[in-house]
Amino acid sequence: MKEAFSEIKIPELNLFKKGKVRDVYELEDKLLIVASDRISAFDFVLPALIPNKGKVLTQLSKFWFEYTSDLCLNHMITAEVEDFPSELHKHREILEKRSMLVKKTEVVPVECVVRGYLSGSGWRDYKETGETSGVTLPPDLRESDRLDEVIFTPATKAEEGHDLNISFEEMQKLIGAEFARKIKTVSMELYQKASSYALSKGIIIADTKFEFGLFQDELILVDEIFTPDSSRFWPMESYSPGMPQPSLDKQFVRDYLETTGWDKMTPPPPSLPPSIIEQTSNMYHKIYRILTGRDEL
Repeated sequence: MKEAFSEIKIPELNLFKKGKVRDVYELEDKLLIVASDRISAFDFVLPALIPNKGKVLTQLSKFWFEYTSDLCLNHMITAEVEDFPSELHKHREILEKRSMLVKKTEVVPVECVVRGYLSGSGWRDYKETGETSGVTLPPDLRESDRLDEVIFTPATKAEEGHDLNISFEEMQKLIGAEFARKIKTVSMELYQKASSYALSKGIIIADTKFEFGLFQDELILVDEIFTPDSSRFWPMESYSPGMPQPSLDKQFVRDYLETTGWDKMTPPPPSLPPSIIEQTSNMYHKIYRILTGRDEL
């Protein structure tokens, strides 16, 4: 049976931040990010653990950081435990494959969302207003339709609760016009490069989100990129616009929760049955295997 980790404890280090999925520790001017097997949905951390999920998030991010390093620098220093400070080597069992030593940055307070297809909150906004994040879209689009042009739809980063879609103009006011334009350009380039690669593997990246930071006044990618937690992955062979798509990402869990009668607002969230946990774990491993060509995590 696969082992799953909920709490990642490194007693020697100061816990810098505990996120929904990641535990972040401080090492002087660096951070150690450790991805647990926790899973969140509708802004709640679920009681279930998804075996190997943290490894998939870390190893897939490592793959994409390396693949996109020609477009934008990133915060990754190393994801190899043997290259961590020696005092961490005794924690190898829990750190192996699920941790990354990174540069400490000043994080930009905006979620940078890029959409190539109409789904999720973009679809909900479009149904109500004909636009999303201030971007007016053509009439009569269907759910999951491919957009004629890729769009940039930022959102505010919320410490608690759901991120709120904002217009690009609002983003410019928040962080400065020139800086916002640079982030938008880089985000679009990252999406175009990764989505072209994914299509060659039979996968549609419908949308994705990035986080950026400043390190020595230079823009760099932080957190995770193109993972099942931050992106929508659709198998190209089953793509059929006009309805929700089968997914190889966290949407599978959201879809299950929609069937439980839970109002998505009142804690606690429902437990996931063993079959859903196993299918989710297999799904995360499957998208990793398809995109990287590697079976072993």
